[in-house]
Parts: sequence; C-alpha cells; structure tokens
Amino acid sequence: RHRCCHRSTKFYDDGLQPSHKTEYVEKYPGYGDIPPPESCKPKPRLPEDRGRMDGTTTFKTDYLPYEIVSRPFRPQAEYRPKSGQIDLGTVYRRDYSPHKVGPVVLARPRERKYASDAKMDTVPTYRDAYRLKKGERAISCKEERSYEPPSERFGNPSTFQDDYIPKQPNPPASCKPCDPKLPEGPFDTNTIHRTAYVVHEMKPPFVRPREEYKPSDQPFEDLTTHQIHFKGIPGEQAKSCKPESKIIESDPFKGTTEFQDRYQAHVVTAPEFHKPREYVPPTDKMDLKSSNRLDYISHKVAPRPPIRPAPGRKYTGPFQGKTTTKEDYQPRTVSWRGLIKNEPQIQKPTGKFSSLTTFRSHYIPHQPNPPKSCKPVDAVAPAVPFKDETLYHTEYIPKKKEVCPAHHPAALGYVYVNTDSQGHKFYRQMSPDCPRSDCDPPPEEVPAVS
Repeated sequence: RHRCCHRSTKFYDDGLQPSHKTEYVEKYPGYGDIPPPESCKPKPRLPEDRGRMDGTTTFKTDYLPYEIVSRPFRPQAEYRPKSGQIDLGTVYRRDYSPHKVGPVVLARPRERKYASDAKMDTVPTYRDAYRLKKGERAISCKEERSYEPPSERFGNPSTFQDDYIPKQPNPPASCKPCDPKLPEGPFDTNTIHRTAYVVHEMKPPFVRPREEYKPSDQPFEDLTTHQIHFKGIPGEQAKSCKPESKIIESDPFKGTTEFQDRYQAHVVTAPEFHKPREYVPPTDKMDLKSSNRLDYISHKVAPRPPIRPAPGRKYTGPFQGKTTTKEDYQPRTVSWRGLIKNEPQIQKPTGKFSSLTTFRSHYIPHQPNPPKSCKPVDAVAPAVPFKDETLYHTEYIPKKKEVCPAHHPAALGYVYVNTDSQGHKFYRQMSPDCPRSDCDPPPEEVPAVS
C-alpha cells in the first residue's frame, strides 16, 4: 500500500509527449500579416539502424535467484467432541404471546345512488358558442417561369475519361499448399500419457463419524453489550415548529344548486340475460367431396428441365477501354446562368436607428413587495449543555508520518539493490555499524515505487 508522489521509473517509456493540436490548427490559413501558430507535431524521420538487438534484459541481469524450500505438511487434527449440552431456548420463544388473527375488514365505502326527476342539458358550451367562418385562400407570390433548355451541346470531359489508363490484370500467385502425402503403415495410437503414466494407489479419505446431537445444560445469554451498558438519559420533549391552524367559520350553504334543479332521474331497468341455445349435433353424415376432387383429371407430365446459360468463353487478349459513350459523346459548352434573385418588396429604412423599444416606452416600474418568511421561530435551547466529546476525540493518538525512501535514499540510510521488470526500484537499509555501501545489507527490502 506504499504510494510515492514522484513519477515511476519505467525502462520501456518512449519519452514522446502527446500532441494536443487539432486538424483546424494545422490547416488554418493565414490572414494578412498574422502568421499561423507553429505545429508541435514531430516531423517524420527514417528509423536509425541500431544493429542487431541484444537478447539480455534488465530482469535477466538484476534477477537474484532464491532457494525454494518445500512447505511442511500439517497433519489433520483428530476431532474431539465438546462436553456439555446446548440450550436451544431463545428470547422469541420466551416472550412471544400467541393471539388470534381475524379477517381484515374492508375500508371501501358503500356505493350510493343519486336519483332525480330533472332533465339533463346535453348541449355543451362549445357547440352553443362556436360560429363557423369561411376561410380565404392565400395568393401565391411565386413568379412562374417556363423552362428554357440550353441551345449549345455540353462538351466537358469527365475525370475518368482524362485519367483512365488501361492496365493488364496480373493474377496473384496461389497460396494453396500442395496435396499432402498420407503416411504409410497402420496408425500408432500410443501417446506419451499412455506410455509414461504410473498408476498410484489411492488411500481411502478420512471420514468423521457422525454423532447424535446433545443439547447444552447451560442457560442462553440473551443480553447484548448495548442492553447491558446503555442507560437512558431523560430529556425534554422537542417543541413543534408547526404554525397554529386557524379555523375559518362560515355559515352553511342554504339553497339549491343548478344540478338539483335541472337533473331528472331516469328509470333504469336491469339488462336482459341472453340464454344460449343448447348445441344439437347433426345426425347426417358429412359429405367431404368437393368440385376440385370430382372434376380434376390427373396427367402424366415430366418435370421441366432447368434453363442454364451456355458456358462462357474466357478472353485472353488485352482489355479494350473503348465504349459507346466514350466514342459517341461530344462535349458541350455551357454558359453559367446568373442568380435568380427576387427584387426586395420592402424598402430598407433610412436615417439613424432609435434605441427606444416598446418595452422601455410602456414600462411602468412597480415597488416590489417581499414575500413573508415561513421560517419557524428559533426553538429554545435545552438547559443542559451539549457534550461534544467522542471516543475518537478523547482516545485518538497521533502517529508519526514516515518519509518515503525514494526521495533521498542515501540520507535515510538505504542502498539501491535492483529493479524489477515493471520498473520498481528496491532498496536495503544499512546497519548503523556499517555506513559504507560495500557492507553486507540486512535481508529486509523496502520498495520505492508501488
């Protein structure tokens, strides 16, 4: 878990800095005397010939082999059952009081039916107040012009006609291997596993005998550390910050509404239940003969042979790039037509622009009324002072910060040992009796980079 604030030492780092410029900065054209910014992109160079590569690496040169010692085998301890009985009683079994459970009563109110003799007005306000208006068709402002085809022929050759050069195709060589020859003689099915495998005898595994369960005689301790050490401190009940609700008294409504005057109750009858008729199966036999089966006459017809195209012939001569379009096409000169620009219908204003807007001319400032604050009144603080001490605040012991040996290894008494394949440097701490670097260092190693 060691962390260092400096950069890691990697022997495989290329050392190139990334370029943060975009394509717009590289292709930006110059305007006037302002030169374009210089590009930080490295120029392409040919790779230098450094000769043959050496096969040695830093891991091979700095690696120190260690003697491997086999791990001692730990024998399995013999199982010995514990004496005594286990108490299976719990707090739930001791304090539980059974009670009868009845069905849940539905809280849905009963359905009420309101009936009246008044007639219902079914004409909505939209149908009563809507008036149909006749719409006028807008006149098109588009100027009609007839198409006039050009009088001269088109005579501009294409880039394909100018740059095309016929080339003879060169088929690539086939990479298909030759037909392999099968070995002579019968196939030998012996493998290294079959010839070199040595069968070992397997001992039967150790199976622990199963014993009967014996409950404990000791009583079960159901008290926790919280129940033992917790002591409730009496305190004052918090006051409610809810504002007092004022009941607005009003006289009850006396009279009738428009719904009670115009509503008419209608007599509703129960819907008639349609009883389906009983199914009676037919007694006659079903005739499965159709007109197709009776009038169809089968004919012996052979299948039609497939229509395949005739085999094509391969042409081995040179390719002729002449086509009817290339021989008969004649370029035409086309004159560029001017822009079809409509004449402006609204004349541009003349004179100096007035910065006075309708909002500035018609605006009337009003004095704002700040809203009333809904923040509750500060609650009265309790008489007992608040204890802000915690276990962490009282029992905390500050620790001394360790200095990273990678900043100044020689001043802190460390000697460089080696570097692994990932670029991590390892140091050894020198003993106080031997200040020189040629003495035998202790076996403890300290990593400088994690």
